[in-house]
Amino acid sequence: MIKTPPTHSLTSETLIAMLDDARQRTLELTQDLPAERHLGPNLSIVNPPQWEIGHIGFFHDHFVLRQFYGLPNYQIPNAKARYDSMGVTHDERWVLSLPSMDDTLAYLRTVRDTMVSQLPAGLTDSATSYVWQLATFHEDMHGEAFAYTRQTLADPAPVIAAPAGGLDTLAVGGLDSEVFVPGGEHTLGSDESVGFRFDNEKTAHTQILAPFTIDIAPTTNAAYARFVEAGGYENPAYWSPAGWAWRETQALTAPAYWRRGTAGWQVRVFNRWQALPPHAPVSHVNWHEASAYCQWAGRRLPTELEWEVAASRQVEGQALSAHKNLYPWGHQPPTPALANTDGYRVGCVDVAAYPGGDSALGCRQMLGNVWQWTSSLFKPYPGFGADLYAEYSEPWFTDGRVVLRGGSWATRGRYLNNNTRNFYPPERNDIIAGFRTCAL
Repeated sequence: MIKTPPTHSLTSETLIAMLDDARQRTLELTQDLPAERHLGPNLSIVNPPQWEIGHIGFFHDHFVLRQFYGLPNYQIPNAKARYDSMGVTHDERWVLSLPSMDDTLAYLRTVRDTMVSQLPAGLTDSATSYVWQLATFHEDMHGEAFAYTRQTLADPAPVIAAPAGGLDTLAVGGLDSEVFVPGGEHTLGSDESVGFRFDNEKTAHTQILAPFTIDIAPTTNAAYARFVEAGGYENPAYWSPAGWAWRETQALTAPAYWRRGTAGWQVRVFNRWQALPPHAPVSHVNWHEASAYCQWAGRRLPTELEWEVAASRQVEGQALSAHKNLYPWGHQPPTPALANTDGYRVGCVDVAAYPGGDSALGCRQMLGNVWQWTSSLFKPYPGFGADLYAEYSEPWFTDGRVVLRGGSWATRGRYLNNNTRNFYPPERNDIIAGFRTCAL
């Protein structure tokens, strides 16, 4: 059996329920697509669903059944040659000889049932819990990718089953204020007390930070519209050379999914145009756009250290306390009452929503609604070592990716906490990402 990192043990019933829930979401996000969308257009920022669904099954097949349980054969012929994301180039995914969609879904069912057959009842060991969660969280991440692919291609909004107990009515409006955070020591990253850690969250290490001031809420559409209307997309003074080169290549004068209507700005949400909600966070802007806004506004993006401190710490007297919360509100995982995660609302909500999810410092929506760009490049923490899925982090430390924190409305809350790091190239504006700012 392969070696896996220490992880809190979960019951077999919990692991199966998580896997089945992830699978239900995969189907909710893909099964209404017409046949012509099973492959769809060949774009650099999307995958063909017929391939991507098969890749999800292959990940479970490869890492759980083959590497962990030691089964000799894949559950479908030529699985690795078809679905290994590190071995199959992006362009090849449209021209491979792939099983039909029905056969692809049958592959997923076979892999799932074989996994369950290998799992004894009751409390699992740490290694089993780790590899099952890794596979489930991988499927969760592809679920989020399916959501932003639907936005990119103007598909209809997906129909997501409501959570048990339904959804509460939310507060509306904006939050235009900031909080001062004293400097001090902070343990960046996840330590052994965290139930599941991705390799790029390790090892936890102490850093020193200077005092800073950070927005209580993410930057809103209304605030960003003022930058656009002030000519922000026409003035290279606000942009880095790389950012201006990207803007000129794209020929944008506003965020990708905005347009001017007769009554003001509109935004495309999946396949429908609607009035731009002024108090929702600006979304689908990339790091270049976020940085240009900051230059115009006389602000800056937080470092990932500053972001994590604002999300996880509290102040006692005039200094940071010794305690670090796993979630902004404490140690309870996200719920529909605390954060806009898990896809249930199928879009962003106003930044005033979820006061119960505030951090101890008073920052709102540190988790959920939109991923938030930081100013930090994606680099390994001291003592980094790749875990079972070696390609998850290590290949991307040297290609200029930037760290995002916090999760979006489409991110599954079960793997999300204050230490979670996402990472994308600075030009990607198709992801569900916005930002909050700090004082200079």
